[in-house]
Amino acid sequence: MTFDRRSFLRRAGLGAAGAGALAAGLTPAVGAQSSIPAPLGALPGAGAGVPIGTLLDYASGPPSAASVRAAGHMGAVRYCSNRRPGAEWMTGKPLLRREVDDFRAHGLNMVSCYQFGRDTTADWRAGAAGGDHHSRIGIGIHFAAGGPRGVPLYAAIDDNPTRWEFDNLIAPYLERFRHHLHGAGMKLGVYANAPTIDWCRQRGLGQYFWQHDWGSGGRLNPSATIHQLPIRQQVTVGGVVSDLNRVYALDYGQWWPTDPAALVGAALGSVG
Repeated sequence: MTFDRRSFLRRAGLGAAGAGALAAGLTPAVGAQSSIPAPLGALPGAGAGVPIGTLLDYASGPPSAASVRAAGHMGAVRYCSNRRPGAEWMTGKPLLRREVDDFRAHGLNMVSCYQFGRDTTADWRAGAAGGDHHSRIGIGIHFAAGGPRGVPLYAAIDDNPTRWEFDNLIAPYLERFRHHLHGAGMKLGVYANAPTIDWCRQRGLGQYFWQHDWGSGGRLNPSATIHQLPIRQQVTVGGVVSDLNRVYALDYGQWWPTDPAALVGAALGSVG
């Protein structure tokens, strides 16, 4: 099977902006943001480079892969977690194999994340014991859906926590989450605001970071590989209301391919 340049870049997980950056000799960083100046529309003062494309995330649905592809997105960040009681509308939880197969057949990518509780029932509020409990569930759903080893599972800190909460609850939660992920041949990603990402990096917690804006103070953390845009920029794709995310790294935790070095070389050769 042969692909033209656009098809290859789509299957490699690169959007039009990423292809343009590669063609210009500007390669977004692997596993971290590039140092290319931020484009128009980036948050004020952001350290972001050129977004290489966009991903969706949604708890309802899911939309068809054909609709996601037609809308120009690279894929989706998907929940490897069950829907919590009282949230029956979350028909997109958990991620299932049929959605994965549909995405892969259409040249789209998947990224795994985990979030069950929220607010007063947030997973991290159970500290280390929560990390032991929730990581095992997330890993099981990831593999049942066809997820590979060698990629991250983003653990959600969907809050604006205090430093005390981070030190005493979130860090122990993530440490145990990481322990079980490593045992399964996976990596730790963290979904959090900009200050929490800073604290994670100080503690050596997380290899990938997906940022939300609650409590970020208008700052896009330069370590963010994915940035979830504000709710006012949500989009409807295939009848499903979805959050929109910009991607700032060639390796953002996507399932295919899992070798970013090979991806960069192949992509550069294709646009040359």
